[in-house]
Amino acid sequence: MGFFSFIKDAGQKLFGHKDAEAVAAAAAADDAAAKEKLDATNRAAGDAIQAYIEQQDLTITGLVVTYDAASSTVNIFGVAADQATKEKALLCCGNVAGVTNVNDNMSVDQSEPEATYHDVVSGDNLSKISKAAYGDPNKYMLIFEANKPMLSHPDKIYPGQKLRIPPL
Repeated sequence: MGFFSFIKDAGQKLFGHKDAEAVAAAAAADDAAAKEKLDATNRAAGDAIQAYIEQQDLTITGLVVTYDAASSTVNIFGVAADQATKEKALLCCGNVAGVTNVNDNMSVDQSEPEATYHDVVSGDNLSKISKAAYGDPNKYMLIFEANKPMLSHPDKIYPGQKLRIPPL
C-alpha cells in the first residue's frame, strides 16, 4: 500500500476535472443537492479511470477505482497478476488530468522487485532517461516496453508524465 503524487494538469483527459473541482467546491458549502451532484461526479470520474485501465488489457482481479474531486485523489483496489501490472495500473490512474494523488490499495499474485519512477520534464526523451537510469541510452526500449500499452511510441512522452523504470 502506498501513496503516489502526480502533476494535476498533465495526462489523459478522461473527465472534466475542472467541472469536478467546481462541484466539490459547491458541495463544501453544505448544500445537499450539491453533495448529491458531487457523489455522481466522483462516481463518473472513477468509472472513467477504471474503464481506461480495463482498456489497457491489464490482468487485475476485483478492480475498483474511486475518485475524490475535493482532494483530486484516486483510490485503486484489486489484485494484479504481477508487480509490473500493478505499477502500470497506478500510472494509468495518476497520468490522468485532474489527479494529483493515487492511494495504492492493491496487492499482487507474484511478488517481484519494484520499479522506480521518473517524472518527465521538458527536453526528456527515453534515451536520456535510460542513460540516467541505467548508464546506457540504448536501453530505452526497456522503459518503452515497461510503459506499454500506455505509451504507443517511444517519442510520445510529455512533461508531467510519470514513467516506470523497471529494474535491470
